[in-house]
Amino acid sequence: MSHSENGLFEVGSEFEERALLVGCTLRGQSETETHDLLNELEELVATAGATAVGRVSQKRGRPDGAYYVGKGKVEEIQAVAVATDANLVVFDDELSPRQLRNVEDAAGIRVIDRTQVILDIFARRAGSREAKLQVELAQLNYSLPRLVGLGKALSRLAGGIGTRGPGETKLETDRRRIRQRIADIKGSLDEVKKHRQLQRNGREQVPVVALVGYTNAGKSTLLNQLTGSTLFVENRVFATLDPSTRRFELPNNQGILVTDTVGFIRKLPHHLVAAFRATLEEARFADVLVHVIDGTAMGRVDQQMVAVDDALRGLGVTDKPTILALNKVDALSQEERAEAAANVAGAIAISAETGYGLDTLLEALELELAGLRVEMDLAIPYHRADLLSLVHDHGQVLSQRYETSGVQIRVRLAKALAGKVKSELVDRP
Repeated sequence: MSHSENGLFEVGSEFEERALLVGCTLRGQSETETHDLLNELEELVATAGATAVGRVSQKRGRPDGAYYVGKGKVEEIQAVAVATDANLVVFDDELSPRQLRNVEDAAGIRVIDRTQVILDIFARRAGSREAKLQVELAQLNYSLPRLVGLGKALSRLAGGIGTRGPGETKLETDRRRIRQRIADIKGSLDEVKKHRQLQRNGREQVPVVALVGYTNAGKSTLLNQLTGSTLFVENRVFATLDPSTRRFELPNNQGILVTDTVGFIRKLPHHLVAAFRATLEEARFADVLVHVIDGTAMGRVDQQMVAVDDALRGLGVTDKPTILALNKVDALSQEERAEAAANVAGAIAISAETGYGLDTLLEALELELAGLRVEMDLAIPYHRADLLSLVHDHGQVLSQRYETSGVQIRVRLAKALAGKVKSELVDRP
């Protein structure tokens, strides 16, 4: 089979991928949690274009070093794969190179893990140059320690999940060239990061609100509803990868920027977190976070919130003013809505789809942002029209009158901008 310059492999003719899902209940986990994670894995596999045809699970204290599951369970996997006509086995946890190779050899069927499925979805959804570079970096970092023994896998691979990419180096290349490609990508992403920082510096006087949450919680729908934008929305995980920022005016006439961020997920591959750090850092520089919660994720809300909090903590986002928004309540009955609200104390019930509850959400945003701003009286000379324009564009003007010497204005401004305006008037009155 030939290899592509633009992907890990040349994807051959379309064929049906039938996936057997494998989960493991380890010490400290419950079988219910394993069941929920396998449901999530099934959704991931479907998003990647395959059909889940069966499940195998095992309860054990810790993963087996050689096979992850026990060797006897591998024989069961092989038998179930034959019975269900599966041509792919997907583990819900990341396998070591040794585990992946051993299971594949013993079961005689292609084996991938949850990380590869998520990387595959990101490869499909990457649109911008930055997103493509980030996905490629994550895929190469995942592939590098797994190069040994790939020859056998490549020889029988006809395409499918884990074989798509937005432009990776060929897998048969040597480690030196892959490491060089990784270094090149990191250099390119550093340039992107510098450009993004310049963009932030240019808008730093405007309060920024970042929408964060579990994947498919409805962040993009909320951004569309608030700002009238038309971001791509789909009822699938990881529908959008690139952060989108839109300007929005609150009911009190305060201008803000609202940023939609990449969704999180349980067991999010660390390669992806590292690769998308520049993108996810939008949350670090926000003044206020709106944590969008999927109200229809009955029984899984706690785990999803913990996954988001853990990911934010890993990015250094702590002690940030946060508003909880319980979304999709339009899809809940009155009883379910009451139960969901009781489980997420302090959350504001909203429907990003219908607009329900958004007035309450905006009031909460105004209150949070008010604590980040100061009211001040300014005397701006007429020849400093630049400063007058600045406070009008980025502040909330409370009163204004024209005097002989200039404009007397009372305005509510972000603390950083208030200091800048004051210093400008002192230095260049």
